[in-house]
Amino acid sequence: MTDFRNYNVPYEISPAFSKKVAYFSMEFAVHQPLKIYSGGLGFLSGSHLRSAYELKQNLIGIGILWKYGYYDQSRNQDQTMKAEWYEKIYSFLEDTGIVYQIIIHGSPVWVKAWYLAPQTFESAPLFLLSTDLPENDYLSQTITHRLYDSDTAAKVAQFILLGIGGARLLDELNFNPDVYHLNEAHGLSSVFHLMRKFGSKEEVKKRLVFTTHTPEEAGNEKHDIYLCEQMGYFNGYSIDEVRELTGMEGGLFNHSLAAFRFARKANGVSKLHGEVSRQMWSKYSDIPELTSITNSQNYNFWADKQLYQYMKEGNAEKFDDRKRFLKKRAFEIVADQTGQLLNPDVLTVVWARRFAEYKRPDLITRDLKRFEALLNNTDRPIQVIWAGKPYPSDYGAISIFNQLVHLSKKYPGVAVCVAYELSLSKRLKQAADIWLNNPRVPREASGTSGMTASMNGAVNFSTYDGWICEFAEHGKNSYIVPAADYHNISIPDQDAFDLENLYQVLENEIVPTYYDDKNKWRSILQQGMKDVDDTFESNRMVREYYELMYNS
Repeated sequence: MTDFRNYNVPYEISPAFSKKVAYFSMEFAVHQPLKIYSGGLGFLSGSHLRSAYELKQNLIGIGILWKYGYYDQSRNQDQTMKAEWYEKIYSFLEDTGIVYQIIIHGSPVWVKAWYLAPQTFESAPLFLLSTDLPENDYLSQTITHRLYDSDTAAKVAQFILLGIGGARLLDELNFNPDVYHLNEAHGLSSVFHLMRKFGSKEEVKKRLVFTTHTPEEAGNEKHDIYLCEQMGYFNGYSIDEVRELTGMEGGLFNHSLAAFRFARKANGVSKLHGEVSRQMWSKYSDIPELTSITNSQNYNFWADKQLYQYMKEGNAEKFDDRKRFLKKRAFEIVADQTGQLLNPDVLTVVWARRFAEYKRPDLITRDLKRFEALLNNTDRPIQVIWAGKPYPSDYGAISIFNQLVHLSKKYPGVAVCVAYELSLSKRLKQAADIWLNNPRVPREASGTSGMTASMNGAVNFSTYDGWICEFAEHGKNSYIVPAADYHNISIPDQDAFDLENLYQVLENEIVPTYYDDKNKWRSILQQGMKDVDDTFESNRMVREYYELMYNS
């Protein structure tokens, strides 16, 4: 039996990674059955826990057990998107027996801790908090119902639970981390518990590090400071005391700015994002050293091992046959969902990730004449798959999703899938010849879907943003949309410029190479597989967190 009142990580710790770390994240995509994630942040933290386990690091995850998950993405009668919420049940989570109270909005709220043991999904230990208890009133129970609840007060309550509730759990476990790592600022309220525990900002700062994922200041969470105070976010500290501790002015509390000011170290999630972040936050005082650790994904979980084996053996015939098999198998899922039975011998373009307007999921369709010409080319056709979950209240992104659904009904080579979670994500990466990524530069902090696409034999085709800037060699391991001067161009002009250049590369380079020069295509594909495994595998990333953030 696990002793949860004097908890230690239950495997032999590697001496290089002996410092105790508590890793706070709003979402973790550890494995498909545990649906407590929405997208990129969760995929990243899931790979972090997997690699921490592989390297035997002294790290535990602190998250929230979302009763209804993020949401279940299904369809209306006309195949457009429908968001639904169903209760999730997890027999593989262990009841720690730990129950305690925190104060939210002046009332005591009971918190229960659940445990995902390392051997279950081969991840570092993960503790998940829930307020869905009969001892709580209904409103308190709903705090852990939906990930990223759109109600502002509910969201602040969730932040209090992750931060103050998570820090309290560590006391209950008697774990006493050397380092508290905030993966985004959702758990920032923890500092107000740690202030009371350690007695001063200086003592908290010695122990706190912060990872920011947001490349735009406007994208960082801000809430009314008086609402935060009423909700108990500041753990009894007055607004005047909070202003003094955080340097906050005005009526808004900027969670990321406060996190920077409480952290001894901070990092962006790609080299470009590190530069953008240093520039973005340089106008503020009391900002710590801000380095960059490029996000990465876990090879053991994501990669198709047979493709890598055939590449290693230099067996082109078996390699091509394996990729064709992976496509064909994935197309059965697509056909089951949509009725569109795609051809494994046709160049397949996949756009799949969180639907958001700045990611421009529909960009390739904005020149319908050229789009149709590529689809209908009898000698060298393409086929296209979309998938992804918009935020359930992002009606602009949902509208784009639905437009693409209606468009897909007109063409046998176009499909839009729902339920884009870990399992479908892996299958669609195996389905892809081209992994299309076309956000507006420079709005993508890192982006990691292209890494796992490469691990499954897809070639990245991307605008020059995020991690791609550290990876891409056009025509050697990927294809890049030529860049404009994005700082001196309007959004409509940028979109038009990128659309034209996207088609130039697709029509003149990608399609001819795929159909006319299989050896060159395989060479580009395999170079991407090698380069991703060398540099963008999450064991490298979690080593860097210890070297650059925890130990130094």
